[in-house]
Amino acid sequence: MALPQSLEPISNAVHLSIDMQNLFAPGGIWATPWMERVLPAIVAVAELNPQRTVFTRFVTPLHAQDRPGRWQRYFTRWECATRSRLPGAQLEIVSPLSRLIPPATVIDKPAYSAFAESGLTAFLHDKSVDTLIITGSETDVCVLATVLDAVDLGFRTIVVEDALCSSFDEGHDALMTLYRNRFSEQVELMTQAQVAELWHDR
Repeated sequence: MALPQSLEPISNAVHLSIDMQNLFAPGGIWATPWMERVLPAIVAVAELNPQRTVFTRFVTPLHAQDRPGRWQRYFTRWECATRSRLPGAQLEIVSPLSRLIPPATVIDKPAYSAFAESGLTAFLHDKSVDTLIITGSETDVCVLATVLDAVDLGFRTIVVEDALCSSFDEGHDALMTLYRNRFSEQVELMTQAQVAELWHDR
């Protein structure tokens, strides 16, 4: 008898942890209040298989005009986040996740989605990955963009609901409701403990 979808074993997977950077940690210019709270759960998922963990970094442009279209308006507003102003350490992965690199992989991106203008798709195809276990920040911005791209690309997409953080509680809650009610065939919500029980790539 088949297991319920949310309890299917996990294999051929990569843990994709979105933008767990100092930029979004306490003291960063885009600090995400929940990051410290969910960090232990993200560490626990990453430690299950560091070799199959990818950390993305949102790498801002040197100057606002280096990005196209409305990104220029965005980074004019947030000039303090451009690399001409931002200390380089702000872009690095937070501790204690950084100690897992290597063997964990870091992939840089210039936009919200982990797939946008990055090497992620090629990396996943080279490893014959068909499942993504997604953690990170922020639930309603970069994680959202990544999840929807993962769905469009046909990946089995697992969102670890106790390993996400946002700076907007209402946005986080709305996304969890959306995934449950509108994407239930394509997005699976699991806890960190369920991932630990079901992930067989170890």
